[in-house]
Amino acid sequence: MEIRIATRKSELALWQARHVAEKLEKLPARPTVSLVPLSTRGDEILDKSLQKIGGKGLFIKELEVAMQHGSADIAVHSMKDVPAEMPDGFCIAAVLERANPSDAFVSGSKRRFADLPPGSRIGSSSLRRQAQLKACRPDIEVIPLRGNVNTRLRKLDEGQYDAIILASAGLERLGFQARITEEFSSEQMLPAAAQGVVGIECLAGRTDLLEILALLEDPVSKLTTAAERAVAATLNASCQSPVASYAVIENDTLTIRAVVASVDGGTVLRESASGRPRDAAALGITVAKQLLAQGAGKLLAGDSG
Repeated sequence: MEIRIATRKSELALWQARHVAEKLEKLPARPTVSLVPLSTRGDEILDKSLQKIGGKGLFIKELEVAMQHGSADIAVHSMKDVPAEMPDGFCIAAVLERANPSDAFVSGSKRRFADLPPGSRIGSSSLRRQAQLKACRPDIEVIPLRGNVNTRLRKLDEGQYDAIILASAGLERLGFQARITEEFSSEQMLPAAAQGVVGIECLAGRTDLLEILALLEDPVSKLTTAAERAVAATLNASCQSPVASYAVIENDTLTIRAVVASVDGGTVLRESASGRPRDAAALGITVAKQLLAQGAGKLLAGDSG
């Protein structure tokens, strides 16, 4: 069987696609796997914020078109970039074991976040990160930062920023762990839904692929991802919204925490819930409803306006 993987052309996206390819090639069916690198609008338009050009869904649209047209069979994504509501005819067939979910603080001067002088410029285009950074340090300035991991690190090295925020998993996958000055705790910076998780998308009708891809599914990652994405779906939040959710399973109990904040960090709403792991999605919905009861809907409507 041949499986063609649609992927973005960035170094990190290619790493993820090759990682999935290696896992597929080790399966008993031993499929022949090839990569189909594609350019997406999200990669091409770097002079505007993602909020203004349509959100992170722009990173995956071309990959879905390739699957629809039959030039690719599956697509590999960072799950934090995948909208909570899948388009008709598509599904997430499997999610892999979660890598490091934390956010990394990368400082040009090697100063820790707490030691940055007032007025320091931190690069991030994520409203989730911006809101939580400003909640901790109202005295710092958050400046938009787009581009792949290498581009962002180069901009930091050129002195355009005093520090930048990146996902720890991406830095580790590309061998840049040494660039991490410190990692934020989940109390300081709750991660994006499914941050650190690689997901595999395919057409919902491809039962031949679904059976094979199910062999790659990590059961713990499946449940925590379901809980976290249920928060975003219930809040009707996009990948750009100042919303964070993070679930863990310990002693057969799933605990999900979530945050909705104003972009300026002045208001931060927090909720959590615990229960049976098999009720993962329901727990995520519960937390989202608790946030809505606190006024999260109005907060999110204000941030989108």
